[in-house]
Amino acid sequence: MKSTADGKRLRARWHIGALALVFGIGVASAHASTTESSLMYTAAMPPSADASMLTARQRAIVPIAAFASAGDIGALNQALNDGLDDGLTVNEAKEILVQLYAYAGFPRSLNALGELMKVVDARRARGVHDPAGNLPGNTAPTGDALLKAGTANQTRLAGAPVKGPLFEFAPAIDTYLKAHLFGDIFERDNLDWQSRELATIGMLSALPGVESQLQAHMRIGMNVGLGAGQLRELTQVLADRVGTDAALRARSALEAQLASMAGRQ
Repeated sequence: MKSTADGKRLRARWHIGALALVFGIGVASAHASTTESSLMYTAAMPPSADASMLTARQRAIVPIAAFASAGDIGALNQALNDGLDDGLTVNEAKEILVQLYAYAGFPRSLNALGELMKVVDARRARGVHDPAGNLPGNTAPTGDALLKAGTANQTRLAGAPVKGPLFEFAPAIDTYLKAHLFGDIFERDNLDWQSRELATIGMLSALPGVESQLQAHMRIGMNVGLGAGQLRELTQVLADRVGTDAALRARSALEAQLASMAGRQ
């Protein structure tokens, strides 16, 4: 009887862990190798002199994402100016703020994009001509091909196929996640996956009540090649530039994820 109960608990824990790797339902616990995804989806990253440190451009993503998620437009204005000064292109900033709607909703995304437009116009009026940057170089598939591509992207990010009772209960959300978030958005290749995860962690850190999702994305950040030292640096950026609450949420999520990983070794 004990082995049967233990087996049920282990299966339940795996399902919960798989869900956590999408939006944090429970504790993240993907076991599949992530070497391929780390190599495939970090190639577009501007190199850092020290691979254990975030670049200035990467650090700039964090407050942009956090202030946009929190709806703090005044602080976002300065963060956008700083980000453009630190090497973000206009189209990269747009991508961050478009992706925002998947985590904080269309109103915050639209307001943030409107502020970016004002910032770019004001900088141009001062004689600052920021590089536009690249548009997506590939055309996203449609229909069944889009769902297939999104499923593959989700699996690479999570480190394992994502399935579970929640998606059986509400299959529409499973389709939307795979086809739209991981398909339409993650197929846009003018913002690399490390940058997208830095942005997501920044967004979630600014939102109370999403701690499990935040822990899940700490794991996904590692899956796309971000080191624990870089993620700790991210929490310090939050402390220095955003606020204590956001930094504490991020630090707690990171330490919980590292403890979870250590427990599986």
